[in-house]
Amino acid sequence: MTIDPAVARHAGSTTAGSPVLVLLHGYGSHEGDLIGLAPHLPAHLRLLAPRAPLTGGPGFAWSPLAAPGRPEPAHVRAAADALLTWLDATVEAATPVALLGFSQGGLLATQLLRTRPDRFAAAVVLSGFSLDATEPGDTDLAARRIPVLLGHGDTDPVIPADATTRTQAFLARHAALEHHVYPGLGHGIAPAGLADVHAFLTRALPS
Repeated sequence: MTIDPAVARHAGSTTAGSPVLVLLHGYGSHEGDLIGLAPHLPAHLRLLAPRAPLTGGPGFAWSPLAAPGRPEPAHVRAAADALLTWLDATVEAATPVALLGFSQGGLLATQLLRTRPDRFAAAVVLSGFSLDATEPGDTDLAARRIPVLLGHGDTDPVIPADATTRTQAFLARHAALEHHVYPGLGHGIAPAGLADVHAFLTRALPS
């Protein structure tokens, strides 16, 4: 499993050494989806949006569909490894990197933190969840207390409530968690959520 660097989208700051925000789209979407959030994100960030390596629905996927909230761990781990290989080839090790993932992309954001917590400065998980398993980097992640924003609606028809609750509990134990629930929001990103993300990233990745 590999990430194609030729199709990754770029936006935001072009200043050398700018902090990087990696945008991870959801199942059935593509690299051009979350890059549209650029006007709502801090201007000093360099935005990178890779395409998931698998075909899924009308677009692409990080792992095949499985029982809601319970993907096959091997597929998720393989996707995280592919993303790390791409990231290490694309962004210098000294550059601060944060993650923003939506839905299945949020799953990958949490998995990346749990695989290589030393590589990331912060993460945003929107309408996403974490793998229900013990991962090699969990102890290191808990020691580092990386800032993580978890945002979701209270009427999400896609991500089961137990998966969201599990993820909140895990992040509360393993990260510096900022948790937002948006009343009436289904499976999506709320306007209020974008304001929270902007403020969070401004704090976590100062210019």
